[in-house]
Order: sequence, then structure tokens, then C-alpha cells
Amino acid sequence: MSNFTTRPELKGTFGMVASTHWLATAAGMAILEAGGNAFDAAVATGFALQVVEPHLNGPGGDVPIVLYDRRKGAGLDGVEVICGQGGAPAGATIAHYKSEGLDLVPGSGLLATVIPGAFDAWMLMLRDHGTMHPRQVLAHAIGYAEQGYALVPMICETIGQVEKLFRDHWGTSAALYLPNGAVPAPGSLFRNPALAATYRRLLDEGEAAGGDREARIDAMRKAWYRGFVAEAMGRFSTGNELMDGSGERHRGVLTAEDMAGWQATKERPATLDYKGYTLCKNGFWSQGPTFLQQLALLDGFDMAAMDPLGPDFVHTVTECAKLAFADREAFYGDPDFVAVPEARLLAADYAAARRELLGRDASHELRPGEIPGHGAPIDYTLVDRGIESEAFSALGGGEPTAGPAGAPGTGRAGGLQMPPPGDTCHLDVIDKDGNMVGATPSGGWLHSSPHIPELGFCLNSRAQMFWLEEGVPSSLAPGKRPRTTLSVNLALKDGEPYMVFGTPGGDSQDQWTLTFFVRHSQHDMNLQEAIDAPMFQTNHMPSSFWPREADLGSLLLEDRFPEATVAELAKRGHKVERKDPWCLGRLSAATKTGEMLKAAANPRLMQGYAAGR
Repeated sequence: MSNFTTRPELKGTFGMVASTHWLATAAGMAILEAGGNAFDAAVATGFALQVVEPHLNGPGGDVPIVLYDRRKGAGLDGVEVICGQGGAPAGATIAHYKSEGLDLVPGSGLLATVIPGAFDAWMLMLRDHGTMHPRQVLAHAIGYAEQGYALVPMICETIGQVEKLFRDHWGTSAALYLPNGAVPAPGSLFRNPALAATYRRLLDEGEAAGGDREARIDAMRKAWYRGFVAEAMGRFSTGNELMDGSGERHRGVLTAEDMAGWQATKERPATLDYKGYTLCKNGFWSQGPTFLQQLALLDGFDMAAMDPLGPDFVHTVTECAKLAFADREAFYGDPDFVAVPEARLLAADYAAARRELLGRDASHELRPGEIPGHGAPIDYTLVDRGIESEAFSALGGGEPTAGPAGAPGTGRAGGLQMPPPGDTCHLDVIDKDGNMVGATPSGGWLHSSPHIPELGFCLNSRAQMFWLEEGVPSSLAPGKRPRTTLSVNLALKDGEPYMVFGTPGGDSQDQWTLTFFVRHSQHDMNLQEAIDAPMFQTNHMPSSFWPREADLGSLLLEDRFPEATVAELAKRGHKVERKDPWCLGRLSAATKTGEMLKAAANPRLMQGYAAGR
């Protein structure tokens, strides 16, 4: 399959860093070269991404992290997940949102915000697993914010889409992102001095607290969640009534008290064994386990015998995805609030029973399983709206950053163009000792909420993933985590930590990573080949993003598949839509086998790069 390779698969023994932006990858690699470990490098990479990909994530966002720390134990014993997904504010009740005349949580604005969790997750990992001081790992992010970085085209396209919204309603955002009163040009130098000042103040307050490295990190966490950052967020959220994705003005409900009561947590991963591999995912508070459910279904097929570009492969993977994502809608939610039948959903006999639903023809129904005492029926009136829009699929589905004005994926509310959903970042790091980190930062996009000028960033819009309906697993409730699309992946091979990998892409994340993993593990594609090979997805499931639509029976294909494959899939009843040849997926990955390290990154959008030696 080397004919699909755009770049070499990197090989070395010292360290590997891969991410969705070359500047972030460079920051992580510099930390490894300076003597840091994988955890130090991942934090540096993550903070750099907040600066150089503001249309994809920000400090006001969220992040799940999966890691292997060889000092904590061998094999699976050393694997843990850090949950940087904040919960809903105390004032975020269904009754309150209904009283505001809302049937869905807006896709943008102050009411769409949950507690920002990314900062505490990064700092918790740095404290417990890293070796460097915060000033060392934040140096590159501060440098990019102060000295500037070149804007990639997608940032400028995103700003262009919301230019009128910024001018008419979000003046603080216009002041930053419309320098000289105009949308900046691709490649132009852009600075965010207020964000650099926020980072510097956090470092200063941490160091002023004294004590050892760990104590200073905890002081920074306190300054964020119980100090000046939390106070500024609370004032801005509750003190302003601003336009949001509903087309109306609303005041936010996030307060400093909400921030003070939250911190990132650690947990064991959800796991599944598949043909010599053990896959580790974030838990059922996210969509992550859909990856495991798809693998459990695929375990009944000889995937290695299928042509990875053939109709049987695409059809089988797509139909299994439809079943897994239907279960996501019926059963997944924050386990602190919902009794999720986790063991049953991953059981082999459950998968075998579900597998009986698969046929030669494409399904056009949402078919969740039946587990007595658990779950809730899917309200088909909310989801069967059949999107036919470039905006929804511009980057492959749930999290586009570009689309035509007024298209359903971007949304018009009350005649006003609303921001498109944002997208996401990803990073993977392995050091010479075999420590591994995979993380998928997101939220707090430049167009998710108005800019907070004294902090240099905006709040997230993750609350849009809640339903304003009582009695479903992902119903809105104070303190509850939204059922995020953010997903991370760590694979062990024959019991040894082997690979970290992932991608942005909203509802598509656990489709693209699944296809990548099967092609790599069952078809002997190297990392770069599996990333570059033509990708596909379905939007059959209800979108996790406002306005929560679904396109039942859909199948999007990069226009590099063989004509015979496309024709046969259409014949089987798939609603085939050919997309740009290089538009679906933004994967990166890194592996370790013995002393050999490998890495690869996605060429699509010309941003992602891997580095290593």
C-alpha cells in the first residue's frame, strides 16, 4: 500500500512527537531534546496548540489524556486516563434553559459553556508524571503568543465566517481577531499578548507560593480555578448578555464558585482485547467506548481477508459503526449520574447478538440494543432530518470549520448567521524510555464564545452535547459531564504498550481511528500508509453538535476509492457522497517496539507533522 504514502514513516530510538500543527510538534520535540520526558513534552505541545490552533482549541476548553508511565507499573498497570472534561455549572438546569425559550443548548455563546477542564488536566499530568518546571514547558506557547506565529488558512477562513457576528455582537472578539479592522490574511503574523500575560501571571503566582515543583504547580492550579482566572471567567459569563447560537441574547451561568468546586480526575481506561491487542479508551462519559464496541462487532469477521479499499471492508466497518453509535445515544452518559451498563456493552455475547443485525444492504435506521433497566429510547423526531450540506461534512462531519453561509451545518437563527462548530487537535508522544501520551484537546474555539479580553481566550461550547430532555443518559444536569466526542487511544500489543494514536473530528473520531487501526493491525500498513489511505465515514448517528441532526444511511468517501467500490456501495443502498480526495481524518500516531520508535502524521490541511530521531 506504499502508493498511498505522502511522507515517510519516521523511525528512531530517542523520541517521537506528532500533532496537528508543526509548531506544537516542534515545541514537544524541543522539550525532549532538553531532557524532558514524554509527559513534559506533551504538556508543551498541548499549550502550544492552544496558541497556534485557536480555531480548534483554547485554554477555556477540555481534554482527555491517555498515558503509559513505565514507573507506575508494567503493561496495563501503568496506563491511566486523565479526565479534563468539566461538568455543567450549578445554574445549568433544564428548567433554566427551557425558561429561556430553548429546546436545544445553543451551539455557541455563554449558555453553551461547561467548566473548562484542560488546564487542570495538563497540570495534573505535569505534576504527577513530568519532571520539568512549568516555566520550561510553557516557554514555547508564551513565545508563540508574544512573538507571533503564521496563521494557517483555516484560521482565516473561520474568522471570515464569523466576521459579521464579531463586528455586530462580539466586539471583544473583533478587537483581537480582526486586526486593522479586517480578516487577517493566511500566512500573516498573529499575536495574542493577553494570553501570554495570563500564562506569565500563572507562572509568577505559582513561583511566589514557594515550595518544590509540585507545590508550585498546585499553586498555578489554584490561581486558575480559585483565583484571578476563575474570577474573570465568572464575571464575564454572568455579567454579559450576548448573542449566541439560538439567535438571541443570553447571559451565562458559569461562576467562579463552579470553577472552585472542580478538578481533573484520574481513572482506569475502558479496555477490549482484539486479536493480540488491548485497546485502552476514555470512559463512557465520552463516545470513546464506541471504538471498543465496533471492534467487538468486527471480531466476528475476517477483516484481514478483506481488501481495505473494497466494498466489503467499507460496508462492514460502516454498518458496525451505525450499531455502536446507536448504543452511544441510548446508553452513554456520565457514570456519576447515569447507570451505564458498561460490562454488558462490551461483552462478546452482546456483540454476537448485535452482529446478527448486519446484512448485505445498508441500514437506514437507528438500532440501539436492548439492555433491561438501562438506557432510553432515541427520539427520532429530533434526529431524522437528513442533512445534505457541505458545511456539515467539510472536515468530515461533526466538527467542520468551514461551510457556505446559511448551510444547515453552520446554522442561521433568527436570520443571523451563527458560528460553525469548531474542530479539535491531537497529539502523540513517546520518549526513549517508552513513556507514552495521547491527548485530544478541544473546545474554547475562537468562535465558540466571545473573547475574554483580560485573559486572552474564550469559553467553550461543550454543553451543546447535552439534551434538554429529562430521562435520557445525556440529559443536562448541574455537575454532570457532557457526553463529549473527544476520544483518546492507547494500544498494547501482546501485553506491552505499543501505540498512541488519535484524530480530531467530532462524531467521526472513533470511525477514522477504527479504520486506521484495522488497516494497520490487520493489513500490515505502516503508520503513514494507514493515515494516508482513502478514508470514509457515516453521519448516520445524531450529531453531538447543534442542531443535533442525523443523515441516516449516509456514507462519505474520499474520492480516491476504486470506482468498483463506490458503485457496489451505492448498489447496497448506501447514500454515497464523494468528498474531496484529501479531507476526511487528521490522524497521527506513534509506536514503540523494542528500542525502535516510529511516528506519522496527517497530510490533510497541510498542518500536522511528526518529528523524532
